[in-house]
Amino acid sequence: MEISGIISAIVVGLVIGALGRLVAPGKQKIAIWLTLLVGIVAAFVGTAIARGLGYADTDGWDWLELITQVVVAAVGVSLAAGIAGKDRKRVER
Repeated sequence: MEISGIISAIVVGLVIGALGRLVAPGKQKIAIWLTLLVGIVAAFVGTAIARGLGYADTDGWDWLELITQVVVAAVGVSLAAGIAGKDRKRVER
């Protein structure tokens, strides 16, 4: 992967993180940087899943890959919110 590919994956990951936060149920009390980090990781993981299942390289826009990335991001944001929520409760006591 070239540097331009990595940079574009990071930019896409930022958007994926924001979409994942919108799709995730409930209110997420996590920092925006954590949402963006989850989105970047979800972009890479979603692409790996799409390639593993064989639907990453299609003609035109890869909608299934994008949906996979957003679902992975929503799960990641929900997990991060659950973990961060537990940490905040300990600090407040």
